[in-house]
Amino acid sequence: MEPKESINVEFKQEVSKTFLKTVSAYANYNDGRIIFGIDDNGIITGLDDAEAQLLRIENMINDSVSPIPNFSIQLKSENNKETIVLTVRKGKDTPYFYDNKAYRRADTATVEVDGFELRRLVMQGMNINYESIKAYSQDLSFNTLEEQLKKVLGIEKLSLDILKTLNLYNIDGYYNIAAELLADTNAIKFSGVDIVKFGKDINTFLYRETITEQSLLLQYKRALELYEQYYTYEEIEGFTRVKKELIPKEAFREALANALVHRVWDINSFIQIAMYDDRIEISSPGGLPPGLSENEYLLDRISVLRNPIIADVFNKLDIIEKFGTGITRIKEQYTDSITKPDFCITENRIIIELPVTEKNILRVSEDEKSVYTLLKNEAQLSRNEIDAALGFDKFKTIRVLNNLIDKNIVDKEGKGSAVVYKLK
Repeated sequence: MEPKESINVEFKQEVSKTFLKTVSAYANYNDGRIIFGIDDNGIITGLDDAEAQLLRIENMINDSVSPIPNFSIQLKSENNKETIVLTVRKGKDTPYFYDNKAYRRADTATVEVDGFELRRLVMQGMNINYESIKAYSQDLSFNTLEEQLKKVLGIEKLSLDILKTLNLYNIDGYYNIAAELLADTNAIKFSGVDIVKFGKDINTFLYRETITEQSLLLQYKRALELYEQYYTYEEIEGFTRVKKELIPKEAFREALANALVHRVWDINSFIQIAMYDDRIEISSPGGLPPGLSENEYLLDRISVLRNPIIADVFNKLDIIEKFGTGITRIKEQYTDSITKPDFCITENRIIIELPVTEKNILRVSEDEKSVYTLLKNEAQLSRNEIDAALGFDKFKTIRVLNNLIDKNIVDKEGKGSAVVYKLK
């Protein structure tokens, strides 16, 4: 199978100045490779006088990209055709410019960064987070924060020294953006949370509330109140009234807190919470922080904090765990449910879908229930193994499995004869 271009791999059939844009992109955002002597279809065409071209590439980077990034270059030979592999490492001294412009990767293309991204790269290169710069307003009050700190940490009064300890007040004598976001009211510049409760379809709005210009703590509290209103109820068990949850509160609370703490704050975009009868979708602006892969995010292997000051305050108030256990905690709430949370990660947003749990009543047919029960006791099975175990023919098994995949109960993995099925 021919290799393919990706966000981290680019092919160049020959050496021309255009590759320098991609050098800038990799140095600014993520490690990547540029392979010379391969066409856009992944076919090796080779390079003439490859050793001279290697030196030319090195000189072009040194002369045209500023500051000079960390890179390595290697000559390879395959089937008597020579290629050059250029590996560029993500740098710390961002932004890296080519021809006075900074670039980033957008899937397999390389594009110039906009003004917002350039500002972020400059701050990143100076080791400054957006939340740590001077607040737009210095006339701030912190009654909500004080109330929470009294309740959780037992302080008597919120003083300037405590605000300094929380890194909300700079040693140079000003409140920062993090302080403004946690203040009782903040500038209209900051978008907050937009919550919609839908009826039978997306054209039917049962309720809508936009929470903005308020402390993140108040936004968090109000969103939880609306969750309680729509997704909790009481049942009589024996002589006791028992509170029930359609969607695990701990999963919603964790997803909400992570959206508030880890979102990008320097763009005019709301956290969107869409409430449906069968699920809640929480959409947070900003995508993943630089340096954190989708796999690392989903497996909680590492925690890269976009807003470490806000994260530290939420951690001290016992709202979040600081060290990246949020996704695991959400998944754990669905351990006994056949429906599972879903995570969609794009360049500009992270969307977490929390379905209504189904523990006792399976909305599945008898055939689907048979497959579900079989997979519940096995790590994974092929279609042939399911056929043999249940006595289904090939077409029936495929139909049942596709239904379970559509219901977000079963995952299909692999290709061709190696395809297997397992519960989400």
